[in-house]
Amino acid sequence: MVYLVLTATAVGSVVVAAAIVLVGRQRRRMDSGPEARRIEAAATRGVRDARRQAHAQQHFNDAGGIGALRDRDSLS
Repeated sequence: MVYLVLTATAVGSVVVAAAIVLVGRQRRRMDSGPEARRIEAAATRGVRDARRQAHAQQHFNDAGGIGALRDRDSLS
């Protein structure tokens, strides 16, 4: 019974600590102005473009990409 109470207390404290951290971060984000939002939007676009480029390079790696593209187009 004691172990159950200790486990529940530990889990509860972790959840409460995580909620406090997230609420604190959200409050700090609300103070951002239009310049910060513009920078964040540009960074988000940059991350999205980097993911897209990495995905394309994974599928069409080096010179084999031309052959893979040709094979894919010949099936249709």
